Amino acid sequence: MAKPIVAVVGRPNVGKSTFFNKIAGKRISIVEDKPGVTRDRIYADVEWLNNKFTLIDTGGIEPNNNDIILSQMKRQAEIAMDTADVIVFMLDGKSGLTTTDEEIAGILRRTKKPIVLVVNKVDSNKLSEHFYDFYTLGMGEPIPISSVNGLNLGDLLDEIVARFPEDTDEGYDEDVIKVAVIGKPNVGKSSLINTLLGENRVIVSDIAGTTRDAIDTPFEFNDDKYVFIDTAGIRRKSRVNENVEKYSVLRSLTAIERSDVCLILIDANEGVTEQDKRIAGYAHEAGRASIIIVNKWDLIEKDNNTYTEYTKNIRNQLSFMKYAPILFISSKTKQRVNKVLEYVKYVANQHSMRISTGALNDLISEAVLLNQPPSDKGKRLKIYYGTQVSVKPPRFVLFVNDVELAHFSYIRYIENQIRQNYNYEGTPIILESREKKKKRS
Repeated sequence: MAKPIVAVVGRPNVGKSTFFNKIAGKRISIVEDKPGVTRDRIYADVEWLNNKFTLIDTGGIEPNNNDIILSQMKRQAEIAMDTADVIVFMLDGKSGLTTTDEEIAGILRRTKKPIVLVVNKVDSNKLSEHFYDFYTLGMGEPIPISSVNGLNLGDLLDEIVARFPEDTDEGYDEDVIKVAVIGKPNVGKSSLINTLLGENRVIVSDIAGTTRDAIDTPFEFNDDKYVFIDTAGIRRKSRVNENVEKYSVLRSLTAIERSDVCLILIDANEGVTEQDKRIAGYAHEAGRASIIIVNKWDLIEKDNNTYTEYTKNIRNQLSFMKYAPILFISSKTKQRVNKVLEYVKYVANQHSMRISTGALNDLISEAVLLNQPPSDKGKRLKIYYGTQVSVKPPRFVLFVNDVELAHFSYIRYIENQIRQNYNYEGTPIILESREKKKKRS
């Protein structure tokens, strides 16, 4: 089930980032009382009344402003709206309805998406005279809120979740391996899929961002069923020198949410960039199996140390993903492309592997004997037992005497012991510590 996406849009300085931070429960967006401060979309996973969704904070929209940064923000907001299941259109209750608000409303109507009209900065239930001007937008009942003091946020969240699509299940069978091909624009995502399929099923171009939407391509190979999710770049609609890389992140995020395995493509000419780290981080945090694929390897001049040094650099740059195998390929010359599906099937199996409770506890007992758990003020960590509670990704719960004693370093040690014995190559594994409840006498 893909999580619904909710985009918060509006002109600059109406309080989108303050609202976002309040709902996300932490300060993520930069908030400053100056238009245009929130430059990039920010994402957070949110849950309300057992409804999980992804909330997107966008830069403010100024439809007719030619400033490059503001134009980029407008484009990012348009992309967020294009991808969102529900749009929260935020207005400023203190300044009232503006011409810019009316222009944004025109853009939103064309999306034909469910829209929740929100009037922020209403600090009490007493509404100002110009509040009723917002009805003239013809977009339904405006909801008055205050992001700062939390007024009516529960009512707003109720309205948001009520507009979620009823069925977000894509209908693929359980045995189908869903593969997201992710990475910044122009790294060769579409070319790789075309090479693997042996036919031009996806548009290929040298211009960054020519694939409009994520394209699903189901196919079979050696009796195994796959679906490739090609994450799109965005076609430029203006001559503004936009940073197209920023626009790929949302597409990557939605594709990652729907996938089992992520192919993280890196351009061999550029190495690991900050954008690559960010996209790889989303795959890691989402708990997806991952393969790091270095494309355009044919363009690199090599000596005896090139492969070793390149691999070392990737491991340093993506140190949080040391479990992910690295494959050097060239979509153009088809070098090692035949290995990709072999790797995909392998890491998908690792991603869904289970360890019996008995075998896991034998491993934990041995690990504890080899390296005694930490202690604090005379109290030592005790791991009573462990169990695997789920797969995709493999998730383990360790029942302990005191979670405060379960230091990160020791839990990482247990994880390493699990990997040494069972490999789990290509997938993150999650270990949680819980205190064992004492029986009442």
